Parts: sequence; structure tokens; C-alpha cells
Amino acid sequence: MRKLQDNHLQILGRQEIEVPSWAFGNTGTRFRVFGQPGVPRDTFEKISDAGQVHKYSGLAPRVALHIPWDKVSDFADLRKHAEDQGVALGTINSNTFQDDDYKLGSLAHSDNATRQKAIDHHLECIDIMHQTGSKDLKIWLADGTNYPGQDDMRIRQDNLADSLEKIYSQLGEDQRLVLEYKFFEPSFYHTDVPDWGTALMQVQDLGDKAVVCLDTGHHAQATNIEFIVMQLSRAQKLGSFDFNSRFYADDDLIVGAADPFQLYRIMYEVLRAGALEADSTVVFMLDQAHNLELKIPAQLRSVLNVQEATAKALLVDQDALRKAQLSGDVLAAHDIFMDAFSADVREQLAEWRAGRGLPTDPVAAFRESGYQETIAKERVGGEQAGWGA
Repeated sequence: MRKLQDNHLQILGRQEIEVPSWAFGNTGTRFRVFGQPGVPRDTFEKISDAGQVHKYSGLAPRVALHIPWDKVSDFADLRKHAEDQGVALGTINSNTFQDDDYKLGSLAHSDNATRQKAIDHHLECIDIMHQTGSKDLKIWLADGTNYPGQDDMRIRQDNLADSLEKIYSQLGEDQRLVLEYKFFEPSFYHTDVPDWGTALMQVQDLGDKAVVCLDTGHHAQATNIEFIVMQLSRAQKLGSFDFNSRFYADDDLIVGAADPFQLYRIMYEVLRAGALEADSTVVFMLDQAHNLELKIPAQLRSVLNVQEATAKALLVDQDALRKAQLSGDVLAAHDIFMDAFSADVREQLAEWRAGRGLPTDPVAAFRESGYQETIAKERVGGEQAGWGA
């Protein structure tokens, strides 16, 4: 069985995964949101909890924000607080799906005033990016229709292109626009950005600072996600990942929980694309909702799952695999690929963490720290953060 070599460990040492501020708030289904003791009551407390993920894993040095959920009166104070917790502020995510004005769309809306309101929101996000030092503005849209004939799909694409161009033109020199896609929901007849092809077409028209975000839960059943990773990277438009796991639709479960083999296949193509090299601009982030499980341990388990899948992908014997591929030996090639997936890398990763001054078992170390019990006692009163806060 192959073991992780020094060059593999160097790659793992560069791996960074943003955690989302909203993962630490209360979430649920459309039927019920379940609260938990110790859930943050404001953005500062979310950042404190995110700092725990990096403290114990060494994998999560940045926290993504969601605007307006994470708006504060002084972003310089928030930036300083993040630094005090050992993390930085990362991607700024916009929100045009929780305002009554956006019932029929936002950036793709047929009404000029509504569309301008959505554009102005994104310009506000860019201003926040200047204050936080964030590099990426991520845009996910709920825009779409429920019924045939409800609106003109072609005009909506033109409206979207025009809106994105206005936002793109205001980016700073080192800032990017990252367009995310989603197969369906909340629009059920058509979604204005439903797939990677639509997202790619839109960002290609904008310029070099516009790229695509791939959310692993935003695809039809049985979609070959690693194929999309390969294609977007070939086009040099693979900008970021939102990691999560799904059984049926966009379930937002812990990444790797439903299909660890799929995560391994994705990370193999990530490595093939050079997305973990030192000069890569691809950003990795979790985007999950922890409805039942405790928030901080769930985020820890998630980043560790991504690390484990990456380590397995690094173990693929590239020379032997390519030799088998070129000779047409189908079974040999498949066996080589499966051997790496079957490897148990947990002990090697534990040793690697120990060598970096990290706990060998980050989840257990966090549980033993008493932090969860402390915040449950101290965070009494006020309103817990959740969807929309």
C-alpha cells in the first residue's frame, strides 16, 4: 500500500477551506428550525466559533460572510476580531432571495427598478470587500420561473448579462466575481443560472476576473461532477467550490457523508487541475446547514473529510495509471484508481497533524476543550442567529 510522501504532505500543507459564517447559526427545513444552546447571536460570535475550527484542524483560516446576514456597523472591528481568533474574513456572499421585491427575480428581473436595487446590493458588497480585504464576491441567484409562459427566458438572460456587467465593472483590481449555479429550487420550471454551461457563458462574456463556483449539491442525480471540474479548469474558469453532500437534492449535509467515493473523485480532478498548487486561485469553501448536529464539530468533521479525500487522491500511482490507460487495460486502470480510494490514511494524517502542533483527533480535542459547554452557559439572552440573521 502506498504511503503519503513528502511532496504529498506539502500539498496537504497548502490546503485551505473557508468555513461559512451561516453554518454556525440555527437552520432547518421548510417545516421547522431547531435551536441549540450556545448558537451565536451576532456575527462576532459566529467568527469566534469559526476560529475553533481552524484552531483544531489547521485547515480553515478564513470565514465567508453573507450580506446582509453578517452586516455590522464597523467591518474594521470585525476584521480585527477575526484576526484575534486566528482567522481572516473571506468570500462575501450576496443575498437577493429574501426580499419581497425579488419575488419574481433580482438581477434577471424584467423591472428596471428592481434590477437596479439588486445591482446596488452587489455594489454595497464590493464596498464591504474593500473593508474586509475579501477577494471574491459570490453570487447565487434564486431567479427563475415556476410556469411555462410566466416570463421570457431569453430576455431574462439578457437582463442578467447586463446586470452582471454593471457589477463586474466596479470590481477592484484584485477582486473577482464568482457566479454560482443551481439545478432547481426555489424556481421549478426554469432557473436563470441552472448549470455550469450557463454560468460559464455568462462569466466568459465578462472577462478574466469572472469565474464559476461549483456547489457539489447543485446537480441532477447521477451527474458526473468531476467531469465538470475538469471542463471548468480546462477553460480556466474554475473559481471556487462549495462543499456539501446530498442524497436527493440540495441537502446541505456534511461533505462526504453521502458519497465519499464521489468526493475522492472530485479531489482527484482538483489535483489534476493543479488547484492545490501554490499559485492556484481556486477557493474552497463549505456550504452546509447543520440542522440536528452540533455546529462546530460538524464543520470540523467536514474539513477533515475533504482533507482525507485529498490524501487518498494523492496516493493514486499516476505513472502506473497512465501506463494502464494507454495500454487499454481497463481493469488494471480501475484497480489502481480504487486502490488509492481503499487506503486508510487516517493514521498518517494524525501523525502529520501532530508534527504541526495540532491535535491528532481534532473533533475529540474540541469536545474535550469545554468550549461548547462554555458558550451554552454564556450565550443566554438575545436572538440566536439563523436564516436571515
